Amino acid sequence: MNPVDLTILVAYLIGTVIFGAWFSGSQKNVKDYFVSGQQVPWWAVMGSIVATETSTVTFISVPGYAYLRDFTFMQLVIGYMIGRLVVTILFVPLLFKGELLTVYQLLGDRFGTGVRRFASVLFLTTRSLADGFRLFATGLVLAALLLAKPGADEIARSFFPSLNPTYTILIVSVLVMGIATIVYTYLGGMTAVIWTDVIQLVIYLVGAVVAAWVLIDRTPGGWTEIVEVGTAAGKFTWFDFSSGMTKSYTFWSGVIGGAFLTTATHGTDQLMVQRYLCSNSTRQARVALLTSGALIFVQFMLFLLIGAMLYVFYTGHASAEIASFTLNGRLQTDRIFPHFIVTHLPVGVVGLVMAAIFAAAMSTLASSLNSSAATAVGDFYIPMTGGVKGDAHYLKVSRLLTAIWGVIQITVAIVAIKLSSRVVDEVLGIASFTNGVILGLFFLGTFTKRVRQTAALVGIIAGASVMLYVKLRTGVSWQWYVLIGSVTTFIVGYLASLFDRKAT
Repeated sequence: MNPVDLTILVAYLIGTVIFGAWFSGSQKNVKDYFVSGQQVPWWAVMGSIVATETSTVTFISVPGYAYLRDFTFMQLVIGYMIGRLVVTILFVPLLFKGELLTVYQLLGDRFGTGVRRFASVLFLTTRSLADGFRLFATGLVLAALLLAKPGADEIARSFFPSLNPTYTILIVSVLVMGIATIVYTYLGGMTAVIWTDVIQLVIYLVGAVVAAWVLIDRTPGGWTEIVEVGTAAGKFTWFDFSSGMTKSYTFWSGVIGGAFLTTATHGTDQLMVQRYLCSNSTRQARVALLTSGALIFVQFMLFLLIGAMLYVFYTGHASAEIASFTLNGRLQTDRIFPHFIVTHLPVGVVGLVMAAIFAAAMSTLASSLNSSAATAVGDFYIPMTGGVKGDAHYLKVSRLLTAIWGVIQITVAIVAIKLSSRVVDEVLGIASFTNGVILGLFFLGTFTKRVRQTAALVGIIAGASVMLYVKLRTGVSWQWYVLIGSVTTFIVGYLASLFDRKAT
């Protein structure tokens, strides 16, 4: 990398760690460490929500989607916004009826310890796998960026002669991001996670805006040409009213499936729910969640617009470079934006956008580590020890578990290097169908009174079994997974309760 770009990137990483350490003295107990003493303002919670649901894969893949297709991704975003409305009405009020560390405590109160722990184990397993593989995916992006620089492979071989240069850069990227994130999350807890998320949100949005500005400048006809060529190519098409459940990004799968997906991820997943618990009231949490929907809408519009700009630029003025992100005649859309960053952005801006990529990855990883530690402590360790060990002890265990989950996710990312991309795609899809089962459980707890633990467990088994069949034996789009899983779990759980003599 150019020394200026490298300096910007290193300064960002060091600054993030120092920022996290600054909050290390503010935690006195697990409530401070995991929910920031419920003193975080709504706008910071809002920024943290957006940063957490925006991974590096999103930052890179969404522009690639628009390059290859159009703006139909926005149908899914409309579903995201509807799902937020459901969560604010249905689930957020439940979170402030008691002293909660995790959302799964609600399941324990309703169905018993068995269901609560099952949901917690499912969350910990899928979160570790999915976010470990997302860390690996970020490493792929960074490897593509760095290897695009002349001489990068020789530098990599000079450090590890026996390894493929791509593997070397992947491993180094994963370790740097992982260790830096572990350190600031370990020290600063949820307070550091949220405030760092806010900074990271600003960094990657600024990076995206700068990239868009450069694209307009590099296109000879400017904004006018982008609009004219993009419109003629159908890049600004929003809606696809095709029917059928095998096609993704239609109006029906986007709006309906996206609404169920967001209801699950933002209403029943500890990763997101923990942010609302940092607010000091139901009203503040609701405002944070609803305003995050508006920002998400603008953000995805920006990412898609960058994709349309890239299409106009490369097909009209840099067609010779298309071969750089084509492999065996197939266009690799995830390499288009990274290629532009490395080859067309000026010195200094490359470092900023690289920092933005790190920021998107680290915000998701930090949230994952803290929420995983909160689940392990709140749903397992404190109940097992009877809650009598004292604040200092539980705080120490919370930090230790944060580091342990970090090591686990780094290990998953490194193991993923040896696996095929197909396996990676399969693992990343796990959360889509497990979220449906958990959402179905929350529906059973919210909309029924007769369902007890046994019937709920029957619903869980049925929901998971149906989802395994759907995923492995059908071509149904992943955007329908949460709807299918939640409805199956709910219906079977309720029917099972009709045969439960203890149900009332």
